[in-house]
Amino acid sequence: MCIIGWVGVILACALPMWQVSAFLEQNIVVAQFTWEGLWMSCVVQSTGQMQCKVYDSILALEPELQAGRALTILAAIVGLIALLVTIVGAQCTTCFQSSGVKSRIVFAGGVMYIVTGLLVLIPLCWTANIVIKDFFNPHVPASKKREMGAALYVGWTATALLLLGGVLICLSCPLRGQRTPPVKYSASRRPTSNGDYDKKNYV
Repeated sequence: MCIIGWVGVILACALPMWQVSAFLEQNIVVAQFTWEGLWMSCVVQSTGQMQCKVYDSILALEPELQAGRALTILAAIVGLIALLVTIVGAQCTTCFQSSGVKSRIVFAGGVMYIVTGLLVLIPLCWTANIVIKDFFNPHVPASKKREMGAALYVGWTATALLLLGGVLICLSCPLRGQRTPPVKYSASRRPTSNGDYDKKNYV
């Protein structure tokens, strides 16, 4: 679940469909519609042709776009580190022999997955809030109104998977850290009829 969520974070970061055109005019036939993402804006014609342009200046972007870029990239990096940490602490690896150490490592990986989900949730909710406010603002012209695009829903799904998967990993760690008591075997000390000990007890 966490790996799928991490891939979803990368996909949401790359998709240009964070904000899409809102069709509010009476005419149903629209010649083109606009996509706006963190890195580029695209204009899609009714014929299927699409033209995309990368934003020229980083400093000229709106604050939500700058924060969205920084937080989604940071979330992808933290998710990658969490993946490596959980692999190191997995039972199938031999990096550490102690089950208690492995349990703490995996717990740290689960916490990092939760942090990844929270990091990507901030720009998603920020952008959605701006889109909703502008949509119901009567001073914003209809041509400038936007709706929430598919990238936001991909990001929210990825966030839910990261949070749920991280919580499950953290909850499973105490069970993995328990140690089973050692089993002691003792051979019978009673001699046989010839005065020797039974050899089958020592196999």
